[in-house]
Order: sequence, then structure tokens, then C-alpha cells
Amino acid sequence: MGCTYCGSDLAGYDPVFVEETAADGERVGAGGFCNYACLAAHIEDAALTDGDACAWSPDADGE
Repeated sequence: MGCTYCGSDLAGYDPVFVEETAADGERVGAGGFCNYACLAAHIEDAALTDGDACAWSPDADGE
């Protein structure tokens, strides 16, 4: 199996495997990465976190 991001053979690494939740609630494999750097680069390149954060305001506590 190759790294989802760079394609390196995962046999020579201590790989990081990622799962996601399907619509039915089951966990399914979403990829394998040779290291956290490839995982982080994949997340950044695929914009997986864009729009996934709550809006924050310094006035949110009502002060």
C-alpha cells in the first residue's frame, strides 16, 4: 500500500492510518500516510479544514 499523499511504500514506515465516519455511522478507511508530515500536507492541500471551525468573537460571552 502506498502513502495517500506522496505514494511511498508504507512498508518502510510506521504509517498513520486515517478513518472517517460514513453516512450510516460506520467508520471507513480514508487513507494511509507514511508520516504526520504527509498527513498534514494532505489536509492542507485538500483544504479539509476550510469552513470547519466555529466562528469566534471576543464578545461571544456577552460582555
